[in-house]
Amino acid sequence: MNQNDAQVGREAMPENNQTIPTPPEERPSEKPPTMEVLLEEEGLALDLPKQGEIRTGVIARKGENEILVSIGTKSEGVITGREIEQIPADELVTFDVGKEIFVYIINPEDQNGNVVLSFVRAREERDWQTVEALMMSGESYEGKIVGYNKGGLIVPIGSLRGFVPASQISILRRVDSSGETPEQRWAKMVGDPIRVRVVEVDRERHRLILSERSALQETRETLKERLLDELKENSVRSGRVTSLADFGAFVNIEGADGLVHLSEISWERIKHPNEVLKVGQEVQVKVISVDRERKRIGLSIRQLLPDPWMKKVEGLKEGQLVEGKITHLTKFGAFARLGEDLEGLIHISELSEQRINHPKEVLKEGDVVTLRVIKIDPERRRIGLSLRKVDSPAYADQDLKALTAEIEGVKIHGEAEESEPAPETEGVTVPDETEVTEPVPATEPEKEKEVSEVGVEASSDETAEKNEPAADAQG
Repeated sequence: MNQNDAQVGREAMPENNQTIPTPPEERPSEKPPTMEVLLEEEGLALDLPKQGEIRTGVIARKGENEILVSIGTKSEGVITGREIEQIPADELVTFDVGKEIFVYIINPEDQNGNVVLSFVRAREERDWQTVEALMMSGESYEGKIVGYNKGGLIVPIGSLRGFVPASQISILRRVDSSGETPEQRWAKMVGDPIRVRVVEVDRERHRLILSERSALQETRETLKERLLDELKENSVRSGRVTSLADFGAFVNIEGADGLVHLSEISWERIKHPNEVLKVGQEVQVKVISVDRERKRIGLSIRQLLPDPWMKKVEGLKEGQLVEGKITHLTKFGAFARLGEDLEGLIHISELSEQRINHPKEVLKEGDVVTLRVIKIDPERRRIGLSLRKVDSPAYADQDLKALTAEIEGVKIHGEAEESEPAPETEGVTVPDETEVTEPVPATEPEKEKEVSEVGVEASSDETAEKNEPAADAQG
């Protein structure tokens, strides 16, 4: 090592063994962080308002031309005079300092640095959100009818005016509406409560369509499930006719519909329910069936009405002799009319003691014959008649009693006439009391002959009884 190198080495070595710091590396230039970034890093981010946002604010000051609202920013937002004019007066009077209200951010910062707010837009936006949620969930809404137009009813939801088209109004409500003009049809419904479901929401067109029928269907299903658990057969309920069909009528009882089949509407035969019922009519119904699995309720109207057939046959009894007119012949028997609108059946086995192949061998339509009532079936509403048993000895005692009662009736009738003065009559024979004698017990061979004569005597007595008043009138 030469002297020069040593000198150089000594110069390179730091005195007192101190290290020489290396120059720092050059870093790329960076922009200084903004105040917003620094606040975010410290967890103190600014809550800057955004256009279209809805916030909860507190009224800081209320003036005639503006309302200042604190919304958590460096300065209060302002509701201007034009926005104040749109607030309903009854609601504006409640705006006191310190009250919380919802506001809509119209402009986060205007030319004057103010946050421009709107109370009406905030309420409307929240109402749109509410109806959208109602449509998504399918829940119904309980409102009130506030107006109408030619097409239907107006029902508000919050600040939004919903429209219920006439086609979506319940049948029962439409039944109550009548008239040619909207005023005649809908005016009386204003103020009535109504349950509706949201079926269409269109913000751009400011369109909100509601349906009462859809809401009632949901309610009806809920009520029907509850009613099915409570209903018992043979119970009687009040209801209203909601619709008519070829096969019957639907009746609403306590919010649920039951069916009254065509055969259960009236005791008389009808072709369509509208012959007896009309939509909206109040009726009493009897529960005749409850099918909980199929969720069906069977009802009856006629079972609560007196059966006219029972009234027609109340004067008949089994074993009685009656007069009937043959109306129709079939291979199994013949039908006979008893009176105006009461028919009975003579089975082919009851036409003759001899075996026959068809009733026409014994009878023809239009024949008037004496028949014996052998059966009265109230449940099936049928009367069984017999021709061959008219002279049967088995009914001799019953026929004799009937004849005696009839003669006694004639005698009492005659005594009543004699007790009153009456004009003299000519050609009228009045039965003598001495001619009525107690029946003498007959031998068995004579008994059948006596029964055969009963029919003749009964017929002649009836004829005499009918002709006697006529003779009095003539006299």
